[in-house]
Amino acid sequence: ELMTGYTMLRNGGVGNGGQPWVLRWSSRIRLTWLSFTLFIILVFFPLIAHYYLTTIDDADDAGKRIFGPRTGNELCEVKHVQDLCRIRESVSEELLQLEAKRQELNSEIAKLNLKIEACKKSIENAKQDLLQLKNVISQTEHSYKELMAQNQPKLSLPIRLLPDKDDATFPLPKSNRNCRLHNCFDYSRCPLTSGFPVYVYNSDDYPFGSSLDPLIKQAFEATVRTNVYVTENANIACVYIILVGEMQEPVMPKPTELEQQLHSLPYWRTDGHNHLIINLSRKSETQNFIYNISTGRAMIAQSTFYDAQYRPGFDIVISPLVHAMSEPNFLEIPPQVPVKRKYLFSFQGEKIESLRSSLQEVRSFEEEIEGNAPADYDDRIIATLKAVQDSKLDFVLVEFTCKNQPKASLPTEWALCGERDDRLELLKLSTFALIITPGDTHLVISAGCTMRLFEALEVGAIPVVLGEQVQLPYNDVIRWNEAALIIPKPRITEVHFLLRSISDNDLLAMRRQGRFLWETYFSTSDNVFSTVLAIIRTRIQIPAAPIREEPAVEIPHRSGKAAGTDPNMADNGDLDLGPVETEPPYASPKYLRNFTLTAMDIYRNWNSAPGPFHLFPYTPFDPVLPSEAKFLGSGTGFRPIGGGAGGSGKEFQAALGGNVPREQFTVVMLTYEREEVLMNSLERLNGLPYLNKVVVVWNSPKLPSEDLLWPDIGVPIMVVRTEKNSLNNRFLPWDEIDTEAILSIDDDAHLRHDEIMFGFRVWREARDRIVGFPGRYHAWDIPHQSWLYNSNYSCELSMVLTGAAFFHKYYAYLYSYVMPQAIRDMVDEYINCEDIAMNFLVSHLTRKPPIKVTSRWTFRCPGCPQALSHDDSHFHERHKCINFFVKVYGYMPLLYTQFRVDSVLFKTRLPHDKTKCFKFI
Repeated sequence: ELMTGYTMLRNGGVGNGGQPWVLRWSSRIRLTWLSFTLFIILVFFPLIAHYYLTTIDDADDAGKRIFGPRTGNELCEVKHVQDLCRIRESVSEELLQLEAKRQELNSEIAKLNLKIEACKKSIENAKQDLLQLKNVISQTEHSYKELMAQNQPKLSLPIRLLPDKDDATFPLPKSNRNCRLHNCFDYSRCPLTSGFPVYVYNSDDYPFGSSLDPLIKQAFEATVRTNVYVTENANIACVYIILVGEMQEPVMPKPTELEQQLHSLPYWRTDGHNHLIINLSRKSETQNFIYNISTGRAMIAQSTFYDAQYRPGFDIVISPLVHAMSEPNFLEIPPQVPVKRKYLFSFQGEKIESLRSSLQEVRSFEEEIEGNAPADYDDRIIATLKAVQDSKLDFVLVEFTCKNQPKASLPTEWALCGERDDRLELLKLSTFALIITPGDTHLVISAGCTMRLFEALEVGAIPVVLGEQVQLPYNDVIRWNEAALIIPKPRITEVHFLLRSISDNDLLAMRRQGRFLWETYFSTSDNVFSTVLAIIRTRIQIPAAPIREEPAVEIPHRSGKAAGTDPNMADNGDLDLGPVETEPPYASPKYLRNFTLTAMDIYRNWNSAPGPFHLFPYTPFDPVLPSEAKFLGSGTGFRPIGGGAGGSGKEFQAALGGNVPREQFTVVMLTYEREEVLMNSLERLNGLPYLNKVVVVWNSPKLPSEDLLWPDIGVPIMVVRTEKNSLNNRFLPWDEIDTEAILSIDDDAHLRHDEIMFGFRVWREARDRIVGFPGRYHAWDIPHQSWLYNSNYSCELSMVLTGAAFFHKYYAYLYSYVMPQAIRDMVDEYINCEDIAMNFLVSHLTRKPPIKVTSRWTFRCPGCPQALSHDDSHFHERHKCINFFVKVYGYMPLLYTQFRVDSVLFKTRLPHDKTKCFKFI
């Protein structure tokens, strides 16, 4: 029945009562009411309940709270929860006690961990100390074996002999004109260990002193005050020096008066042995007034000699003192290039046959040349030179008559024409400068000839001396054929052909050598006086005095901070350096060869082209920079010790890749108020093999922070205070540097240990070069006709920056004491270019380019503050520096190279059991 109604309702049929629409309407009403009811229950009732619950506790009467929290006392008042409250309090108290115990145990654990770390560090330090002790023992045993094998026990210095004041037992020669060192010099006053003390008389204490030229006298006294050999104690002196000229003609004493005054000198000792009489000449006018004076056994140094007066190997021919009280201006000296100038050769002079020296008696001169008239080729010389000039095959300038009054001169001597400035202007345009010697063959040398030689060398005109009998200045120690042409007068017809046949390279080499000789031995009063002393000292075989080292004033600092180990430093990249040295710091062996002098050494050292390491035991800078027993190399440069055995490489590598087995280097680091960067750089040196010491040059007037803790890197760190902020301080020869090898490095340089070690090994095989990492080069700017500095990547280089480079300590002395002061002044002016100056110096001395190692082009540490090189004006200043340095040197000494050094097995993978060695490629 229900089924039937449902069916009828669904089908819209008529049910009982006949009202189908009523059923449909009632059904819809029920569904709508049901939905509305559910909506009210599910939505509005929760909202109302929530509102009631959240607002019922806001009543002011706390007692009406139904759902709010109750206090602890109210709960505890309830009887059945009191036990729970006691349990909670007990548990809370126990938890607090446990927390306190836990914290106490944690602090104890932390203390124990610190003790463990301290013990571990102590153990490591003890192991290091033990290893160092073992190395010291091994090194001592090795040294002992070497000494035993050499069988050369150390000797004490001999007792110095001081002869009696009168020297009564000194043998007399047959004639004073036969004087030589062996019979007219008292060697007992000059022991090897004496240091060559020289006593200089004060000319003002004697009557002839008032006749001396004031400029020469003033220059001589200034030189004496600064010379290292001069002593005020005459009793221990080896040589006694008296200045007698140049004298002024109106007040000149008579020869007999001067002779009496010389013989009355307090230490003349009857015959004047061990005395040196110096007669300097500032002008071309000759003053050979000593010719008629009995000088006994005293040596004579002057610019004019007759053959009967000159005693070879005893007397000294010196150069004129042109720059008496002034330094030569290098900017006024013409450059050495171009090689060939306007005139092939030039000569100006006038021969006055009838002139007699006002300082020499006519009778003495006539007696000297009577019956022995010299062959005079002057007429032939004049005719030949005029023919060359008239042929116009080459531009030459010869004048045999002065336009103005000629200078005074000796008979048969060619007098100078014009003023000095006019003569120099002509020589600047001349490739060669002719010097015609006097026609009198008895005249060994004259002041006029030495003046012509001086002026030619000064401006770069190659001297051509006509007359082989002449004795040029310092002829017994200088090989003049390397800087001048000395041609016999009979070959005058061949002179033109000979001069045209000389190549440009030879011309440049002779001009450069002449410039070197002029700067070193002629240019200033200091050079002339020091050269005279060096000649005497070399003749009697006394070593030069030690050169002055720069005293290092240490800045106190605290050390003890353990230096960490940078993992990047241990990454050797493609370099496998094999065994390394772990010996403690030790100095380079001292140079002990100063007493073993030979004639070959003397000639080689005085005459060789400027170069440092073939100049032992004396350098070409000997008058200015005497060699010394500490810095001028060690036995390392000479001992023939083999580095390898049969090319196996293992022994060679154990010997540092060089021919001397044991050597270390010193790091010199320049810094300026960058403490954090400096500390990081020092820490990177921790554990670096072959490191002897670190010298930190503190270039700021402000001292480091007192609380600054310096790292402990296993070797001494010397912090040196400087007098002023100067980049030249980087190259000062500090007395704290005990090694020959110096690694100059910036405080922000970032180099791996393997790179430094490899650079050191390369330097040991090229000790006369700068060996470093960042390369630079110079270039010629055609539009502006000047030199440029370039740091771009290139296939060639001519400089290696000294911010990361090895060099010999020898160059530190040359840079600080020998290199022209004008260069150091420009470095201070720009606060720049000190690295360029060092490259100029080394290339000038060696005529070799620097050596670049590895492919690294930059070396700055990442994230370090910017340095001076980041300034916009940096490159402009370096352009100016290069051009200024070229003017000072007279030419461009830098040399290009495409040579780079890497390991022989660079990027070559070999099994670990194979031995590797290193060598140039």
